Amino acid sequence: MNRIPHVLLVEAAQQTVAELRREVLAGESPDLSPATVATRAAARARARIEPALRPVINATGTLLHTNLGRAPLAPAALEAVTAVARGYSNLEFDLANGERGHRYSHIEELLLRLTGAEAATVVNNNAGAVLLALTALAKGKEAIVSRGEMIEIGGAFRVPEVMEAGGVLLREVGTTNKTHLRDYREAIGETTGLLLKVHTSNYRIVGFTAAVSAAELVGLGREHGLPVMEDLGSGMLLDLSHFGLPKEPTVAEAVAAGIDVVTFSGDKLLGGPQAGLIVGRREAVEKIRKHPMARALRSDKLTLAALEATLRLYLDPQRALAEIPVLRMLAVPAGELRSHSRRLARRLAAAVGEAARIEVVAETSTVGGGALPLTELPGFAVAVAPQNLSVDALSARLRHGRPPVVGRIQEGRLLLNLRTVAREEEKDLVRAVIDAIRCNS
Repeated sequence: MNRIPHVLLVEAAQQTVAELRREVLAGESPDLSPATVATRAAARARARIEPALRPVINATGTLLHTNLGRAPLAPAALEAVTAVARGYSNLEFDLANGERGHRYSHIEELLLRLTGAEAATVVNNNAGAVLLALTALAKGKEAIVSRGEMIEIGGAFRVPEVMEAGGVLLREVGTTNKTHLRDYREAIGETTGLLLKVHTSNYRIVGFTAAVSAAELVGLGREHGLPVMEDLGSGMLLDLSHFGLPKEPTVAEAVAAGIDVVTFSGDKLLGGPQAGLIVGRREAVEKIRKHPMARALRSDKLTLAALEATLRLYLDPQRALAEIPVLRMLAVPAGELRSHSRRLARRLAAAVGEAARIEVVAETSTVGGGALPLTELPGFAVAVAPQNLSVDALSARLRHGRPPVVGRIQEGRLLLNLRTVAREEEKDLVRAVIDAIRCNS
């Protein structure tokens, strides 16, 4: 058990006494027995030494829940992080010749093999990758981009603002729903530095639309001697359309189309740690690597360890599908979720009796994290309708539990979607729900 520092015990005691005094002055009748006061003070002190960042059971059904940390890591990635964090490592040391090495050499070969690119590098996240690439390739010049691709990502960060921060001038072409190759061609001038394509991974425009393909944009770029860059956002390494998911461009397909620089995230559909990956033609990537901003955005050893282990899983696609959590969640059949939910519902119903109505309901899951925005994964969830407290109170109790549980409230019930709950978390989930309901019965 962690020893509570004396200074925190003193503060907790003082704050508890002050709180009780306010309750008494407000006309309340709190329990002032020494044992009760000590218990309240001790609980306050223990809360001070608990980690602020802690594991959470995600029962929302949103696979890449940004607020809950996006993609959980594969066991191999966790083992790699632990091994590297335990002591020293060859982060920037070449064991073969005993000289200083390159921190990205550990993942570059894997990225080249998996994507077909000539060179690769990594930064702290994809927004950083886009900022660095734009700055290195087109600072002081114009980047031409379709008006329909001017996206806003989480936290109100927008592509135009990222471009402005990199000293790149924005040149919008086309309309919201239709952009043609001639729009890019007519916009090219002496101040043009780059052609930019942004994959709309967090929304879709449907209906009367037209967009320029990567291959067409590459052809235009070659014709005018301009680099072409594409931000793929979620960055898929495997084609998952055979699971019934919509076809998304893979990184390898973008590279094969001739795109000079491709950027994508590490913690979305790739299923690794937060990182911004940059792959493409050697000349362009080398220019990005050598830019002074690259050091400010570089990744640390723990991220690189987790990323390398995750990428190694992709060398065997079947192993990747089996061991990378987000890929495994995407592939869970609805029938399996129904059976699984029914078993858990029976356990809960037997434990809480009439204190809550427990049933299994049809429920779709979303990918989240700005990926596959139109995709709804059919499935089922356990619906909990407490009888002796409000559903908001039940949700709050679960959020304050150990570990916290986050579900989704709908129509007066708390939905627990097991698609995003790991098997090893189920025991804690069941215990948390039972304790939260019984606490009021």
